[in-house]
Amino acid sequence: MTPRKIIPAAAALMLSTTVLSAQDAIRIASPNKVTVLDPIVSAAGGNIEAYGQLYARLLRRGADGALEPGLAESWEISEDGLTYTFEMRDAKFSDGSPITAEDAAFSLTRVAKDEASAYPAGFAPIKEVTAVDEDTLQITLEHPSAPMLSNLEIFNAGIVSKDDVDARGVEGAFASDPVTSGPYMVEDWKPNDRITLTANPNFWREGLPKIQKVELIEVSDDNARATMAMAGEIDVNRSVPWAQVEEVNATEGVSVALEPSTVMYLVLPNHDKAPFDDLNVRKAAAMALDRAAITEAVTRGNAEVANSTFSNALNYHDASLQPPAYDPAAARKLLEDNGLTGTEINMMITPSFEQLATLLKAQWDAVGFKTTVERVDAGLWWSKLAEGDYQVTVNWYYNETEDPDLAVRWALCDTCGSDSYYTNYHNEEVNRLTDEALRELDDDKRAELYSRIQQITLDELAQIPLYYAPFSIAYADRVKGLTLTPALQWTLEEAELTAD
Repeated sequence: MTPRKIIPAAAALMLSTTVLSAQDAIRIASPNKVTVLDPIVSAAGGNIEAYGQLYARLLRRGADGALEPGLAESWEISEDGLTYTFEMRDAKFSDGSPITAEDAAFSLTRVAKDEASAYPAGFAPIKEVTAVDEDTLQITLEHPSAPMLSNLEIFNAGIVSKDDVDARGVEGAFASDPVTSGPYMVEDWKPNDRITLTANPNFWREGLPKIQKVELIEVSDDNARATMAMAGEIDVNRSVPWAQVEEVNATEGVSVALEPSTVMYLVLPNHDKAPFDDLNVRKAAAMALDRAAITEAVTRGNAEVANSTFSNALNYHDASLQPPAYDPAAARKLLEDNGLTGTEINMMITPSFEQLATLLKAQWDAVGFKTTVERVDAGLWWSKLAEGDYQVTVNWYYNETEDPDLAVRWALCDTCGSDSYYTNYHNEEVNRLTDEALRELDDDKRAELYSRIQQITLDELAQIPLYYAPFSIAYADRVKGLTLTPALQWTLEEAELTAD
């Protein structure tokens, strides 16, 4: 028999009143925009954060990061690693209709096969997804995929309603009020301003979410978000600039949390354009950089100097490797010996990288480069990056899971869909090892393969790693149990608000 806790009547009334008023709404301000509600058509940060609230997946991450049953309450994998069979739990969409294996098959086929799918890399091994019956889903692979279960938990694997998409069409179903399977549904959406979510009364996790309403507010200006957090106008600031962490932390009622992430910052050289098509230029550029000093200056000591082309939060990160050490004299000599002194560099940046660009320019020019900084807005930056219309730039990226497969496909493999993070870095062995590591199910052998990839890409300076950064997030003290996971998912379904 389950023990019951007895609360005196007066105390119970007081507790009830407090909870009802406190759990009303949470306001989260982010520099990232919500632009689309179809989970397969965008991999932008703001959309990813919203998808996690709207669409549940077959699996979910527990508080310890381990995979747990989600809409699938159990699963089996065949001995050859080619067939995954899931038993769906008894769950409903926000409109009260049942979530079936057919909905799951429809959703996963869209993300894996639909031309509109913006990020299908993790699902490329899928041959077919079928509903065996109303409660049983079967995924058949072309070849084994070690990270397949992890990939089924990421943002674009959310389960949507097939009936709703059939009835309203893709444009109608995801226009503004999608039928949802996650903890929340859309109450109101004002693009370029905010999206207001309200609790899904049919969410499969009984009693959750505890917070009834969520406002995801778009505030692009870093200073404005910080001011709003300190003034109590918002409950969460998605990204606190390093220079403002101490000020925000010193404000009564607000605390800054540095949360684990897979984020790494790096220099992106265009391997298809001079001068960074020359390995000597990339080596001199790497040796010119005092990465420890840069990391300290930019992040105020809150990040770790990167040693690899992998995030240190990923499985198989090789801590024994290092890029070329800081040695400005050697960098200067390398340029002189190869007739490269005075080489002009055009560094393209967005406004958020002004400080980093100043440091890079100073250190590159000190060894004999002549660096020009080209400032563009974020939209033009992405356009020029994807078109290869740049010499060198800086940015960051993250990985959705602890498995490195997706990170390698995004940043280092030029045949995997994004031209090695649009640097056009090309190495046949890296491409081959990427595919081999995906199919390899032996953990020790995978570690060897990924170590080799890291060594090659450091030797060739596919990119110049800078630092590994945590998320810096300001929370009002009344917010309890909320974090941003390394996969950019808010843990809102279990979060609470207190009366303070």
